[in-house]
Amino acid sequence: MRLHRNLVFAVIDGLLEIFNEGVYADKSVQKQLKRDKRWGARDRGFIAETIYDIVRWKRLYAEIAEVNEPLQRKDLWRMFAVWCTLRGIKLPDWPQIEDTPTRRIKGRFDELSQIRKYRESIPDWLDELGEKALGSKWDAEIAALNQQAPVVLRVNQLKTDPKTLKDLLLEEGHDTENLKAYKDALQLIERGNVFSTKAFKDGLFEVQDASSQLVAPYLGIEPGMRVVDACAGAGGKTLHLAAQMDNKGQIIALDIYGNKLKELKRRARRAGVHNIETRTIDSTKVIKKLHNSADRLLIDAPCTGLGVLSRNPDAKWKLQPDFVEKIQKTQQSLLIDYSKMVKAGGKMVYATCSILPAENQEQIKKFLKTEEGSDFSIEKQKTVLSSESGYDGFYMCLMVKKDKKE
Repeated sequence: MRLHRNLVFAVIDGLLEIFNEGVYADKSVQKQLKRDKRWGARDRGFIAETIYDIVRWKRLYAEIAEVNEPLQRKDLWRMFAVWCTLRGIKLPDWPQIEDTPTRRIKGRFDELSQIRKYRESIPDWLDELGEKALGSKWDAEIAALNQQAPVVLRVNQLKTDPKTLKDLLLEEGHDTENLKAYKDALQLIERGNVFSTKAFKDGLFEVQDASSQLVAPYLGIEPGMRVVDACAGAGGKTLHLAAQMDNKGQIIALDIYGNKLKELKRRARRAGVHNIETRTIDSTKVIKKLHNSADRLLIDAPCTGLGVLSRNPDAKWKLQPDFVEKIQKTQQSLLIDYSKMVKAGGKMVYATCSILPAENQEQIKKFLKTEEGSDFSIEKQKTVLSSESGYDGFYMCLMVKKDKKE
């Protein structure tokens, strides 16, 4: 591989933003890709994948490069030289990376690969937390979460079916494969920009991880029901619910962020969905008005996101120990407040994209002991580990509310 100076400069600039200015990796990558309209797919792929790679292995590369935070531009050049060396890329004769000790880099990599927190490139506190929470499973799980996430599509069954979409995407140069255990899913065989396809613009699919595609069906919904998606965000799961309901019945999509709900409306138009009503939670009245009215409730709770590190590697560096405790309090209060929207005999799913029992099974145990939770019982629950599924880590629990008439 021959390195091009302007592409590498874009990588370094992106890393500076992510590590020093707190910019999210996906936002920084988007910004860097807009720098030069002449860049082709390969150039853009190099920038995006190199930035994500160095973000993912930041601790390991910084240790090998012998640099400390706050990372300066010269430090990032040293880390880039480590990235090249470990990939067998010949270093060009540039002043920023002259005198790179390639042999020492390889030796140091072999040494550090014996120690998990360096090998998997994670902060000490996170390594300790993972081991305490998952025990012997932590080794395999953190290794799986450090793999680049595959690109999975959810076929919009309101407009097409997997076979038709597969053929249409192939015509546009994207080869896909079916995933047996996920009936609405197609996985890209090679990464590519599917957002520019006619099939995407026509609303025939959404990009949605296979594990995430398990959540909507878990609710056991039927057309004609009243369903509340209480933490809808930009609506990936809301749209899946609408397809499951065949556009019949009512979905009320709630969120505290109005701008996310605007994005949901836009996506719903593209997907041909018209049974969603959005409401911003700007006061407690919004929830009170819906008390005892929902056949089904989805609480896709805010969480640490530890199950999706493979697609958000910068979360390893942005996440702080105090947030882990704080988010558990939020999750419990959401369960208590939002569960009141379920009517007698109705059901709710509590889901997270975390792998920590403290955010999952333990939250449910705690909730069932509360006054609000005493009306509910667990029907089924499922933990999806990345190391076992090959997709995001997830948890989902289906609970049913007692029907007082029974």
